[in-house]
Order: sequence, then structure tokens, then C-alpha cells
Amino acid sequence: MRLGGVRSFALELARGPGGAYRGGERLSGRVLLEAAAPLRVRALEVAARGGAATHWLEGRSVGVNAVSCDFAAAETYLRRRQLLLRDTGETTTLPPGRHEFPFSFQLPPTLVTSFEGKHGSVRYCIKATLHRPWVPARRARKVFTVIEPVDINTPALLAPQAGAREKVARSWYSNRGLVSLSAKIDRKGYTPGEVIPVFAEIDNGSTRAVLPRAAVVQTQTFMARGARKQKRAVVASFSGEPVGPGRRALWQGRALRIPPVGPSILHCRVLHVDYSLKVCVDIPGTSKLLLELPLVIGTIPLHPFGSRSSSVGSHTSFLLDWGLGALPEQPEAPPEYSEVVADEVAAGDRSPLPLPQAPDVSLEGPFLAYIREFRYRPPPLYSEEDPNPPPRATRPRCMTC
Repeated sequence: MRLGGVRSFALELARGPGGAYRGGERLSGRVLLEAAAPLRVRALEVAARGGAATHWLEGRSVGVNAVSCDFAAAETYLRRRQLLLRDTGETTTLPPGRHEFPFSFQLPPTLVTSFEGKHGSVRYCIKATLHRPWVPARRARKVFTVIEPVDINTPALLAPQAGAREKVARSWYSNRGLVSLSAKIDRKGYTPGEVIPVFAEIDNGSTRAVLPRAAVVQTQTFMARGARKQKRAVVASFSGEPVGPGRRALWQGRALRIPPVGPSILHCRVLHVDYSLKVCVDIPGTSKLLLELPLVIGTIPLHPFGSRSSSVGSHTSFLLDWGLGALPEQPEAPPEYSEVVADEVAAGDRSPLPLPQAPDVSLEGPFLAYIREFRYRPPPLYSEEDPNPPPRATRPRCMTC
């Protein structure tokens, strides 16, 4: 009997290549092994790993020499191991053909969202290792994605965000007027694909035209050994019309759509992914006027019913504060009293409770209290003459008569 090699060795996940996992779920799959001939195996194991890591280099000059500083940090979130064929000290011979070995892991309840950045990443993978005597180990590896749920249906993420800034336009040490900017959005949390209505007011008191712009900016922050490294990228933007000297512009809900980007990462000790809405005004001859409002990109969109009262209330007050909410029309006048009473009288003729047949009530059975029905009658019509005048003898007499 000749012992042959491994024809194929692969690893498959139950959800396929496009499936994503979250904390607390089960990671299931199988190891596929195809032997060309009888195969001696010592052990077969599967290990799942996951964590965040950051790394970058910073150069500095020390005298005439250039020194490079290395910054690195790591954090582990997942470490699981399962033996599919246990190593007992003796080899196991598998017959030729195809073999399947299922596996299943329980993921930790909290995991950080998968992420790939310039100076760091959050990665999760599962690796199968086949150990054979006198032969190098055979390995198969599969990467899977984890998405941490971020629910925007919370009071903190449903609160409106607003701010105001102003700057004096200067040119050659002379003041050329004051430029002011105020902006507001109806909430802090959004999901990819949603539209952010931007409300802003630009007051140009300078002598030159200014250009307002708005953008959603992603900020990646990498941390290691007490140092920080940041990288910013614009994911969506638009430009407004130029505002002339002494003019004022008003954005009444300019739409800014969020593209398909990754959610915010806020609970990792080595890297963060934050978002913000930046509204700026380009002022010729001086630095730009910048206003930044924080954003949180989530994975669970706004529920149409769960937070309706809070979201509608905050949105209504938000519009009224900016003078953009239309007051409701004059309410409809209430119906006449006679119409209401007439309906009640008609309904009173059909009492839902049957009247007792005999007035005598026996005390031996259950005691029922009967109250005579009271029906409202319409008031008399108004008249200038008294319908019930007092007698003539009691009328007050005029002293001049």
C-alpha cells in the first residue's frame, strides 16, 4: 500500500464569501480534504483569530543623523481553537477520496467591525492545519467579515447638531468685514444611503464674494505608544452658490447623500473611525471659515415607529428654531351644541343595558345598582323677551309714573 499525498485541502464557511458576522453568533463551516491515496494523518485542527493592529514609522533628525521611530500596537478580540482529529500519539489512516470535517465556534458577544486602513486594520480569519508525520503541515485560510451593530435609534444619536462661527476677513493688515456661518442638521446618526438635509446661513459682510461648501469627512485615527496618526478623506461633498459682498445665503435642507462607507468604530483602543459634517466658507485673501458637526455612521437605520415621537418632536422644534416650519392652518370650528346633543339624544334611545322589568330587587342574588338614565336636552333659544315674565304686582314701578 503506497501512501499518497493530498490532492486538495480547503476550508468553507456556511455563509459563503459575502456573508458577515456579528458578536454572539456561531461561526460554522467545514474542512474539505481529498486524498489521492490512503493518507496518514496525525491531527487536524481549526483556529479562529481576530484583532486590531496599527503600525507606522516616523522619521526625525538627531544632529546630522536621521532616526526612524517605529510605532506599533495590537489588540486581540477572538481566539478559538477546535481539534477535528485529535493527536493521540498514533496516526490515523484516511481512505482515498473526499472527506468533510464540520466545525463550529461561538463568537464573543462584542467584536469590532472589520476595517482596512493605511496604518492599521481590524481583521478576522479562520485557519485549518493538517499535521502528517514526516511531512510539512498543510494549511488553508479563510478571511471573514465582522460588522458591529450601531443602532442610531438612541436619544444621543437622534439629537440635532448645530453650531455657529464667524471670522473677520483681512487683507494686508486691514479688515474687510465680518463673515458669519451657522449650520444645523436634524440628528447625529445616519446610515449609508441616507440623505443629510443641511440647513445653513451664510452672512457675507466682507467686500468680496465667498464660496460655501459642505462635505462628509472620514477621520481614521491610529494609536500606539501614546502617539497618534490621523488620515482624513472626503467621502461626499457639494458646493453652494457664491455669496456676494453684503449678501446673505440660506440653505433650506440642501441634500447630501452618504455613500456606502463603513460604520463608525468608536470602541477600539488602537484605532478609531469617526465621521463629521464640515461646512466651510472660502474667503479670498484669508483662511477659510470652518464649522464641524459630529456624525455617527450606523448599521441599523432609523426605525419608522420606534422613535417616531422623539424624532418628530426634535425635527419640529428644529424647523421652528430656524423659521422653516410652517404654522398649521386655523383649526376647524367645533360643531354646534344642538348637533352634538341631538346625536347624543338619538344614541340615548338605544341604551346598551336592558332596563329591569320589575322595580323590586331581590337581595338574595347579586346586587345590581340601577341609576335612572339622564338625558341632555338642548338649551332654549335665545330671545330678547323674557319667556317667563314676573307677575305685574311684583314688577318694579317707575317713580315718575
